[in-house]
Amino acid sequence: QRKHQEIRAMRSQLKKIEDLGAAMEEALILDNKYTEHSTVGLAQQWDQLDQLGMRMQHNLEQQIQARNTTGVTEEALKEFSMMFKHFDKDKSGRLNHQEFKSCLRSLGYDLPMVEEGEPDPEFESILDTVDPNRQVVGPFIFIFQSIMDGHVSLQEYMAFMISRETENVKSSEEIESAFRALSSEGKPYVTKEELYQNLTREQADYCISHMKPYMDGKGRELPSAYDYIEFTRSLFVN
Repeated sequence: QRKHQEIRAMRSQLKKIEDLGAAMEEALILDNKYTEHSTVGLAQQWDQLDQLGMRMQHNLEQQIQARNTTGVTEEALKEFSMMFKHFDKDKSGRLNHQEFKSCLRSLGYDLPMVEEGEPDPEFESILDTVDPNRQVVGPFIFIFQSIMDGHVSLQEYMAFMISRETENVKSSEEIESAFRALSSEGKPYVTKEELYQNLTREQADYCISHMKPYMDGKGRELPSAYDYIEFTRSLFVN
């Protein structure tokens, strides 16, 4: 935010340059041997820099809000940002659809491999989520081709990843609450007997084979007790 304010404070200097440029034009001095830059070009570059600053500030605010209110960890946010930068080869601040798909695969999304030109409904569904306007445009897409550039911005990407991660957090909490309801007095572990009493044999067998033994505060393993909290959270790592 401070850097963006510094950039905006420089607008007054650009105004001086524009006034000098206008005075030169009035005096019919059209060539300036001291610089290659025009006042119009400088104004355009300043506008682009100002817009970039606004986008970056919005993205940071978005990440801070996600960390504070949605349960998305700072480590997850860093991973999302790092992956975006890795696939943003031209440093444009956006990904084309193929780069976006590769980025999602690197983050653990199991997207099917399809031949070029073949329908890809699963990925298309994700694109519709990232850009809801795709669904509205429908048969009138030819009108909007100049607007819909086939890219995903950093802001759109982060919003999508945060929403998916939030869904995982909520689902994790729901499953954790269900296990807590199975355990007597809401303990942070569930016993072998409680699993077989409340689940099918196949479900109980699966839980017992995948859950770690529960360790108390002194690092001692409780007999026939399983750590359902660690088990549940491990399911939603990706």
